[in-house]
Amino acid sequence: MSPLAIGLWSFPVLLLLIFLRIPIALAMFMVGFVGNFLVRGSFVPVLSQLKDLTFSTFSAYSLSIIPLFLLMGHLATMGGMSASLFRAAQAWLGHRPGGVAMAAIGACAGFGAVCGSSLATAATMGKVALPELRRYGYSNALATGALAAGGTLGILVPPSVILVIFAILVEANVARLFVAAIVPGLMAALGYMLVIRLYVHFKPESAGMAPAVSNSSRLLALVDIWPVLLIFFVVIGGIYSGIFTPTEGAAIGALGTGLAAFLARGANLVALGRAVLETASATAMIFLIIFGAGVFNGFLALSGAPQAMAQFIVEQGVGPWPVLVGILVLYLILGTIMDSLSMILLTIPVFYPIVIQLDFGLSPAEFALWFGILVLVVVEVGLITPPVGLNLFVISKMARDSRLQQTYLGVLPFVVSDIVRIAVLLLFPPISLFLVRLFS
Repeated sequence: MSPLAIGLWSFPVLLLLIFLRIPIALAMFMVGFVGNFLVRGSFVPVLSQLKDLTFSTFSAYSLSIIPLFLLMGHLATMGGMSASLFRAAQAWLGHRPGGVAMAAIGACAGFGAVCGSSLATAATMGKVALPELRRYGYSNALATGALAAGGTLGILVPPSVILVIFAILVEANVARLFVAAIVPGLMAALGYMLVIRLYVHFKPESAGMAPAVSNSSRLLALVDIWPVLLIFFVVIGGIYSGIFTPTEGAAIGALGTGLAAFLARGANLVALGRAVLETASATAMIFLIIFGAGVFNGFLALSGAPQAMAQFIVEQGVGPWPVLVGILVLYLILGTIMDSLSMILLTIPVFYPIVIQLDFGLSPAEFALWFGILVLVVVEVGLITPPVGLNLFVISKMARDSRLQQTYLGVLPFVVSDIVRIAVLLLFPPISLFLVRLFS
């Protein structure tokens, strides 16, 4: 069997292993290792490559940004920032139809600005907002669906761990990607709020309203969220302006979030130690997936499969738009069985060489930003797409009196909102590139 044939057969084999519930990191490592051996015909060069890959992966300076952003999220949770954000949003929106759920969406967007993790955002905001949604009579479907969807804002609103990984894979500018994600992130939050308003309009019995508060109470609630705004603008603004690198920005963000947590008396040495251990555990999981993807993608490059696929598509004369739409649809399908990080690490080394050769009327640098945002948005949908939407399981586990089927039904209108947003961002690239071009 030729190296190309081995590379092409590796995809169905990998999907089979995933269906058999083998962890994605181990599945990619196994397929990459065996494929490497079949192509080379000897274990000696394969083992030598593993030695070099292990060192280069785990000593990469660019990856140090990941644990720093994860630590930033844990410290934000300790400091009670999620509760402050929810109180502020509820003060302004709670008295409107569906307002408490809208407040949860707004708080998720704000917390995502200091977190960078969807699962952490969903879990944290679920603890804060779910009791209030229950208090005001929100149905199980609407309450859990809104929180699951709102959690996806954790990776869409910068800083985002997924965007960092994408930038490393395609050698794009992290700061410009963060800026490009701001408008799509705001679109997502507003779209989810619109879904809630329409949901309550057609099913008024599904939600109650919180009492209105005074204007002075609303202003005081805004004062409580100043650390979030300050940290967001310092980190994103500092990175984009070149005052510090993305890794330095993540370190400053983690330090600032930690100081805010201690000043709010929400943290102590015991809680700090727990946050560090949780960050280490999550980082180890991510790095293991990155390592498995490195082994698999190294084998693919050796087999020549990505290059052959790119050449085949170009030779067929297929227009760029059908190819891009097909890739996005494939992401939606993969999102039902895989987590977002695994999808990015597995597919970008295959898809990016294909789409970068197609003409969309953008420079390579702008195309990388636009494609990255499209991929991020589509991957985000996978977090709330049954049957394996991770956010659905997180929220359903917290809402013990709600069946998982109710969460599935409640999240469907939000998935429709996501599909509409994907179509808009796909048809109008300047939406994603507006702020980048404005501040260039």
